[in-house]
Amino acid sequence: MRFDERHWYHASLTWATALLLPASWLFGWVTAIRRWCYQSKLFSSHRFQVPVIIVGNLTVGGTGKTPCVIALANYFLSQGFQPGIVSRGYGGSKKTTPQLVTLSSSASEVGDEAVLLARHSQCPVVVGADRVAAVKALLRRNPHCNMVISDDGLQHYQLARDVEIVVVDGDRQFGNGCLLPAGPLREPLSRLQSINFVIVNGGVMDNAFSMILQSQRWVSLNDPQTTLPTDKFVGTRVHAVAGIGHPARFFNLLKTFGYQIIEHAFPDHHPYLASDLNFPDELPIVMTSKDAVKCETFANERMWYLDIKAVLEPELLSKLTDQVQGA
Repeated sequence: MRFDERHWYHASLTWATALLLPASWLFGWVTAIRRWCYQSKLFSSHRFQVPVIIVGNLTVGGTGKTPCVIALANYFLSQGFQPGIVSRGYGGSKKTTPQLVTLSSSASEVGDEAVLLARHSQCPVVVGADRVAAVKALLRRNPHCNMVISDDGLQHYQLARDVEIVVVDGDRQFGNGCLLPAGPLREPLSRLQSINFVIVNGGVMDNAFSMILQSQRWVSLNDPQTTLPTDKFVGTRVHAVAGIGHPARFFNLLKTFGYQIIEHAFPDHHPYLASDLNFPDELPIVMTSKDAVKCETFANERMWYLDIKAVLEPELLSKLTDQVQGA
């Protein structure tokens, strides 16, 4: 079991988190000072002529931001907007300077999340560690864009924003409520008071809108035109692979399908090698779409990824549209 599962998401403080509390207090102090410097204009933020929406989280690890960004981008496209997306490109080698992501981009170069955004959002995508530089590159290459959606970047205060959205994992929420490194929080929970919209991915939370991840189908890594219904492997023993922030979410979903799974949890953004999935049998190998983009180069007929779609509440989309139009 990983450190975060043993300690950050424990019902009470463990010995390890207690020892790390002084470091958490220091981290919180530095975080508060930094945010205050931006609020008081001691540090400058760059504002663009188009609305900027930040989709981030308060915790380390996956919460469902990327499918949320895809759902928002496609929604705004349907409403006549021309969104563009920026992402940090975590896990990619080419993020020092802004890089345009194409349908054929490699996850090893621009990151797994960026590849998913480009393939499923129908919007231009640019990655870069410097979000301001990334937005500049996006708008320079795509002058028709009249909205920018940032996948993560809630704490990247150099980029001014018109709307802030926090996505929360409904299963784990905020863990023990402590800041890094004693807990999973990047900022204190009081930060939620200044957030425009909170979205909970599964589960229920006060003053939050819900997001549901709908499982669509299985897609072959070897031939993306080949698909299977999600009940195809019911009662079947399968290798379940997940290199995401919360692998248990994927494994538990497969169990609800009725699958008999052999769990293979990898670190988030894991750079897969063929040897990682060289299991000594002929059982199917199933994974998330985020894992799939890093396994395509050595895929075989045993490998399948789960195609999912994020569904957001109509009330959220209506209120978000009003806020963007008033920005």
